[in-house]
Amino acid sequence: MSLLGRDSSSELNSLDDKSNSPSGSNSSTAPENGHPAGDVGLSRMQTLIHLMKCNIGTGLLGLPLAIKNAGLLVGPISMLAIGVLTVHCMAILVNCAQHISQRMQKAFVNYGEAAMYSLETCPNPWLRMHAVWGRQSLTLLPWVECRGVTAHSNLQLLGLSDSLASVSQAHNVPWYTVSFLLIITQLGFCCVYFMFMADNLQQMVEEAQVTSNSCEPRKILLLTPVLDIRFYMLTILPFLVLLVFIQNLKVLSFFSTLANITTLGSMALIFEYIMQGIPYPSNLPLAANWKTFVLFFGTAIFTFEGVGMVLPLKNQMKNPQQFSFVLYLGMSLVISLYICLGTLGYMKFGSDTQASITLNLPNCWLYQSVKLMYSIGIFFTYALQFHVPAEIIIPFAISQVSEQWALFVDLSVRTGLVCLTCISAILIPRLDLVISLVGSVSSSALALIIPPILEIITFYSEDMNCVTIAKDIMISILGLLGCIFGTYQSLHDLARPIHRSVANSTRVMR
Repeated sequence: MSLLGRDSSSELNSLDDKSNSPSGSNSSTAPENGHPAGDVGLSRMQTLIHLMKCNIGTGLLGLPLAIKNAGLLVGPISMLAIGVLTVHCMAILVNCAQHISQRMQKAFVNYGEAAMYSLETCPNPWLRMHAVWGRQSLTLLPWVECRGVTAHSNLQLLGLSDSLASVSQAHNVPWYTVSFLLIITQLGFCCVYFMFMADNLQQMVEEAQVTSNSCEPRKILLLTPVLDIRFYMLTILPFLVLLVFIQNLKVLSFFSTLANITTLGSMALIFEYIMQGIPYPSNLPLAANWKTFVLFFGTAIFTFEGVGMVLPLKNQMKNPQQFSFVLYLGMSLVISLYICLGTLGYMKFGSDTQASITLNLPNCWLYQSVKLMYSIGIFFTYALQFHVPAEIIIPFAISQVSEQWALFVDLSVRTGLVCLTCISAILIPRLDLVISLVGSVSSSALALIIPPILEIITFYSEDMNCVTIAKDIMISILGLLGCIFGTYQSLHDLARPIHRSVANSTRVMR
């Protein structure tokens, strides 16, 4: 069956057979670039596009509120600092992977293999014994963090099929712990998607009767919504259930391309609007208090979603030695986009800045189409983000039943997981806080905490400079503090009761 059958599993198995062949992974790749045999490889432009797509997702639309939480002066400076640190950690990761691949005489290594091999060769015997934990925990995460590369190419780039096969055979506490954390992280992204789509759908539907052809600035009036936002979440639910029934990775890649097109069109229209008639920001605070600043940290780090795809993209380039240029150019453009959208959006809407900038757009048909296009893009992206936790849980569930019940169990688990994300979104209807929470918990570890530690483990036995060690420790501590305080503040604010009518109010133009 092309959509509901075991098509994706057969692709995984075929890739596993290749990776486990006696000739090894290196024999199936070109020794210079590490490409699969017959693949042309990515050009500099293709790599640049993939890198930028991986770093442009839902978090981008929350940056104006993030700047508001930090202040008009502190926000852009802090965004630049976090961006520089993140790019530096990406460069660290590339350097470590290249060094480890030479040491292990392999064509290339991915994020998880870099962690595993560095632990295997480090002086500490306990770390050497638990080196496989690094591979189990990190090999899957890069797929999770990317928004743009198609599902089919993700599996090939990351060697995900081999990782899924290996961890599915492990029956120990570390595997269960890592898998649990991975599932929670990924389903957290899906919850964010649910809330984003419901927020925008509610505003489009309940403002339809007053939507006009004149795109005047939105005047704020809080009204009790006709229908609760939970109704819109339940309306979206059956369509997402049907979407995740699609297991054919090539079909999912088509949806990914469609999502990219709608996202690009939406961003162009958003920038076209916020750059018109920006008021003088004399009444906007230059710095906010520390409680809201830690929320800024979570949202900001959430937006840097492509750190896990750095190594796969480098390994698939025609000329990997040119990747540093692509990395610095691409991330410079991404950071500039973040700062511009966040700062201009906050200056445009001021204290009325919403959790997603789309909620501040004028109530006219042109900008209602922006919300619709971006929501369509997020809708299709949901299936790609859902794929990894499904591939961890479903094989275990199917193994507990006979073959004749396999398809029924497969579809039931998929339905249950989508319903779980819907229920979570209903219970926590705060888009801004959930974005900050997910960013603080997971993205900070992958982007800021792990790469510096990996550099110390990799180069410590080779007379590593003390200044470099101190620098890596400081970056990891900064990431850890951001993780701790950001998580605490997000949970604290989520626990505070909010007035339902205000939280779900519809903002209309008078």
